[in-house]
Amino acid sequence: MAEGRGMTLHPIVPKGAGSGVLSVNGPEDMGAIRLPGVGGVICQRRLLETVLHWLETLPPEVLPTTQVIVRPGEIASAVSLACDEAGLLDTPERRILIDDIAGLATTFGEMTRTRWLRLRLDAVTTNACRRFHIDRVTARLVCTYRGTGTQYGVARDDVPATIHTVPTGSPFVMRGTLWPAQPDPHLLHRSPPIEGTGETRLMLALDPVTDPDDES
Repeated sequence: MAEGRGMTLHPIVPKGAGSGVLSVNGPEDMGAIRLPGVGGVICQRRLLETVLHWLETLPPEVLPTTQVIVRPGEIASAVSLACDEAGLLDTPERRILIDDIAGLATTFGEMTRTRWLRLRLDAVTTNACRRFHIDRVTARLVCTYRGTGTQYGVARDDVPATIHTVPTGSPFVMRGTLWPAQPDPHLLHRSPPIEGTGETRLMLALDPVTDPDDES
């Protein structure tokens, strides 16, 4: 167990290799991504069972989807609008989901010291991003609210020998190629291959944006 700035850090080490991934107890500790040699941080938490059950039983067509660049404080409004456009009824579970995403956005915005975030909510049924890779960003936060979580592993080539899956509902912050970890842990990730299984994932991604006018 390692300590940093009062936080409790739990290294997640796959067999035979250092993973460069740390497990922390809460979103407020995800700033551990700044520690040397850390390529990713997983916040180990469990969403309320009522919320997980609600998400799993929603028809896929009412899952909120959007892609927009907004200030961190505007995330709640953007997600609420996406829910309205999808026809998702205003329920206590919906409000918990919106508040959770907004809270992660606030924490991630402070962590990356950015004034703007690219918010992406996707309902995924295919093998999107099925190849292991590193994103061309400074950092990215992903959280799978429904379905199988993001998969990751260590590899100097294309495919890790051991593949790990982030728990559903656990935020995962990863460094990208624009902010490489030193030393490089060779941490790669991908979306889980679900095409043909009938599974629908609800996936959140947040990226820091320096200038919205420069984004296409």
